[in-house]
Amino acid sequence: MAETTYRPFGKKAPVVRLIVRRVKPTPGSQLALLVDWSYHGFVTDREGGTVALEADHRRHAEVENTIRDLKCGVGLNHFPSGRFGANAAWLALNVMAHNLARWTSRLGLGETLIATDTLRRRYLRVPGRLTRSARRLRLHLPRRWPWAERFESSLANLRSVVLVT
Repeated sequence: MAETTYRPFGKKAPVVRLIVRRVKPTPGSQLALLVDWSYHGFVTDREGGTVALEADHRRHAEVENTIRDLKCGVGLNHFPSGRFGANAAWLALNVMAHNLARWTSRLGLGETLIATDTLRRRYLRVPGRLTRSARRLRLHLPRRWPWAERFESSLANLRSVVLVT
């Protein structure tokens, strides 16, 4: 991590801080040839230590991912009505659905960050069959479904949470 001062718009502009963090590139990230590091920089005028400001900047990026997920994954991109009450109800229901999806992925799958549309596509749109035999319900999943084992383990995790409480 490095920090320097920066005057973005010429001599009359106020001096701000430029903080740059160097990290190893993650698998799947798009880089130029022969690049060993990825650099993430931001400009701030806040007081505080470099490490604390950088951690706060990364934490803020998680909030922006949540807002993006609410807009694109849940349905807050467009409100359905011209009336405030209907839109307020739409907002409340979508935020509750988003929180339920977060808790389901955290408790069942053990994942901290999974997009709502990914959760819906992989685990909630299951082309399965529910049958009853000997007073017991049984779930039949597709034979070559790639997430079957993960789905069954997460279902067992969620059932154990429900039974404990």
